[in-house]
Amino acid sequence: MQTAERTWWARPGLEVHDGRLAIAGRDAEQLAREHGTPVYVHDLVVAREQATQLRDAMADAGLRHRIRLALKAQRDPDFLRFLRAETPFVGMDVCSPGETEWALAHGWAPQEISYTGTNVSERDLDRLLPTGVHLNVDLLSQLERLGRRAPGSAVGIRVNPGIGASYLGGAETLYAGSAPTKFGILPDRLADAVAIAKRHDLTIDTVHYHSGYLYMTESIPIVEEAARRVAEIVRELRSLGCPIAEVNTGGGLGVRFRPSDSGLDVVAWSQALARQLGGLDVTVATEPGEYLAKHLATLLAEVVTVEDRGQDQVFVGLDAGWNTVNESFVYSIPFQPLLCRAADGIPIRRYTVTGHINEGNDIFATEVALPEVREGDVIAIPNVGSYNLSMASNHCMRPPASVVSFKERVLAPER
Repeated sequence: MQTAERTWWARPGLEVHDGRLAIAGRDAEQLAREHGTPVYVHDLVVAREQATQLRDAMADAGLRHRIRLALKAQRDPDFLRFLRAETPFVGMDVCSPGETEWALAHGWAPQEISYTGTNVSERDLDRLLPTGVHLNVDLLSQLERLGRRAPGSAVGIRVNPGIGASYLGGAETLYAGSAPTKFGILPDRLADAVAIAKRHDLTIDTVHYHSGYLYMTESIPIVEEAARRVAEIVRELRSLGCPIAEVNTGGGLGVRFRPSDSGLDVVAWSQALARQLGGLDVTVATEPGEYLAKHLATLLAEVVTVEDRGQDQVFVGLDAGWNTVNESFVYSIPFQPLLCRAADGIPIRRYTVTGHINEGNDIFATEVALPEVREGDVIAIPNVGSYNLSMASNHCMRPPASVVSFKERVLAPER
């Protein structure tokens, strides 16, 4: 295996210096020794780079655009302070009363926040309505409930275009596809939605849809088809008297996290949206989570066990578990462990990398090729900036990982 193949994951801010892993230009193993493990190392520059690239691509495509971070993906306070200061054009996408209050507390104004939740209760509305944020509802029953509670208000509706894109390929996701999902008003129920809105003097001003998950460039035709279907929905709603001012395309924009991934060409993505939505005279919004945050973080953990378990299976045990980094367990997203002291080293064998949670499936990776791993080594798991920290738990009463953040990159590792 050539060095380039072994370091397919490398990018600015996550590099090899003298054979060792460097994060934001700093020696990864040294960071682990200094701050303790497990620890998330955040290269905050990633968020600025990704947000700026996305903004420029949408602008160059001629879209009147709006970008909102999917807060459920990453809500660390240092990250949010950096995002607020460095990318003031990024708003907030929230999906619970707690997230709404968190976004407000960290500097976003109500008009910069869009709420799209599901199964919204009366208790939810008790907290949401006083904030003044714009609400998108995704079921007819929710629209009815909102109308009873806030007659005369402006509201968005989430629709289901019946097609979706993901890193797995195909046109089916848990959000949208040919099978029923819990998300979105179906196209054949639009008249019912408008009737409910009229009954409560609601103004439907936004069409929201979310059909993707970590999709790459090859899925852009599916993304464009979803946009085409939503454009038809916008035209129908306008014919029924709804002044649609924004089409929110949701999230799901992918980044490379496997050797086989293409990543997402956001220029081509923006152009596809422009072809279908550009003529509607609307603001086109997007709500990236992974695209802004997945490359942000690398988890560092110490090797506490290396043991041959028979049948030529060597297990590596870390001082971190699925309570700290659980995206793989929830979403089946594969992890790629790296050996910090030999990040580009020649693999000598395959290992199974496990955690310290007392559950049999607390396994980060199987059959992962690495140089010789020894107890006391530091293992890095990159591409964990989205969802992992925000979904941390105290299962087995193991505390979550700490966080260290860097606002700039240095030119060489600090040793």
